[in-house]
Amino acid sequence: MQAQPASPEELLASLAEAAQNLLFPSESDHPLQPFRSRGDASSPDALLAAEGLAAETPVEVTTAGDFFAPVIEPAEDAGEAALAEAGRYRRLADLLERHLTDLRVYRVGRVAIDVYVLGRHPSGAWLGLKTKVVET
Repeated sequence: MQAQPASPEELLASLAEAAQNLLFPSESDHPLQPFRSRGDASSPDALLAAEGLAAETPVEVTTAGDFFAPVIEPAEDAGEAALAEAGRYRRLADLLERHLTDLRVYRVGRVAIDVYVLGRHPSGAWLGLKTKVVET
């Protein structure tokens, strides 16, 4: 992998490779998929507008560190597979942090929540990952 992806497409390809076969755990596990916002994602209102969602849609903002913490810090009694998976999540989080600025996590909706892990690429595009978590 290149030290500095030159384009948004190269970073998205690197994210796809790093996230391959990873499922984000919740009441229903979902894959992490590379994502490019259709527009500005610098605020909850901007993200809702860019993605064509209703302005009253609930949005919670958190940090990438808080989002990834449960999956990059396995339990002390975790087996080899869990430790290896935690390492993959750590590499994925590092990739985002290395190549994007203003990294943030938007949790959009209630119960079946769309999660956007987004940051600003040097090109100005908002890129990252998207997944879904289910919380009842």
